[in-house]
Amino acid sequence: MSLRLYIRPIALAESPQAEGGAVRLAGGMAWASRFALIVRDGVRVVSRKVVSDVGAALADLPADLRDEGEAQWAALRKVHAPLILPLKDGGKRVIRMDSPQIMGILNITPDSFSDAGRFMDKPEVAHEHAAMMLEAGAAIIDVGGESTRPGAAAVWEGDEIKRVVPAVERLAAMGAAISLDTRRLAVMEAGLSAGAHIVNDVSALRHDPRATDFVARSGAPVCLMHAPGDEHDLHSAGDYGDVVLDVFDWLRERRDAAIAAGIAQECILLDPGIGFGKSLADNLALMNALPLYHGLGCPLLVGASRKRMIGALSAEAPAHKRLGGSVALALRMMDAGVQIIRVHDVPETVQAMHVWRGMRDAALTDFSQILD
Repeated sequence: MSLRLYIRPIALAESPQAEGGAVRLAGGMAWASRFALIVRDGVRVVSRKVVSDVGAALADLPADLRDEGEAQWAALRKVHAPLILPLKDGGKRVIRMDSPQIMGILNITPDSFSDAGRFMDKPEVAHEHAAMMLEAGAAIIDVGGESTRPGAAAVWEGDEIKRVVPAVERLAAMGAAISLDTRRLAVMEAGLSAGAHIVNDVSALRHDPRATDFVARSGAPVCLMHAPGDEHDLHSAGDYGDVVLDVFDWLRERRDAAIAAGIAQECILLDPGIGFGKSLADNLALMNALPLYHGLGCPLLVGASRKRMIGALSAEAPAHKRLGGSVALALRMMDAGVQIIRVHDVPETVQAMHVWRGMRDAALTDFSQILD
């Protein structure tokens, strides 16, 4: 197998002044001053070198690795254009990618691991909850009609459509930016027709091969999430040589397949799939390595809200008592430059984000004040 190169930011800073020569990651509010250049052959890492001057380090590599390295280095510094989402009334929603955006979760399911049945067959309750999330500062509402927790039963697409379309229509009437959490083509078609803007597919467009062509024709942004299993069990087959690098390779392949099918790269979001076919150690490794995935050249969408890893680290706290852990993980995502953070607890996460943003803004001026 040919050698592969990875550029992992390993020294993050809150401002470019905090570290000499710090590089802005993905056009956001995270900077890095040192990087690990990792080379592996198959699943075996053959070298790992920590550098500050990536350009000079790449010049010393063989041509094939240098080309890949230069592509990743450019991607790490890429400034992402905002998502521009058309509204039913002819207006538009602009979702900026230069600072964290909060995506609120609206599960219309009877068996979600976190809020099972809370909004099922209760359109007014679902509407009120969505309105609360928008008022609290959610930039996007992610509507789902099928639980993807381990062991959850599959849902017939007709039932999924009945669950999500009314919610999408109500949200569209409110002028919300709407993401559709589905892996089924018929649901994508119905949801986008009803006013949804983004396809959030936990199967990364593998569940139904026809979905790739549909998304390409629609021009809608799509999130491709890593899950190791197949359509029968997305959580199976989680066998990794190095989970961080294996997920990177997998997402790169899905990105490239989507581009080859006609989906514009600027319409692709990537998600490492926290909790999907991964152990606690795997999830922690991915959370610590999030800056690496900016090297794929697409905005990142990450969800770890109320997930099992929090319970495993906090005396088996049940899902509804995982707020503190959820906010801690969201803050880690902000530090890593993740563009879209998917959460259940919108008001608390937005408040944490505002405080985080205030500290980042202050950090940009601290050093200039000292010099004055």
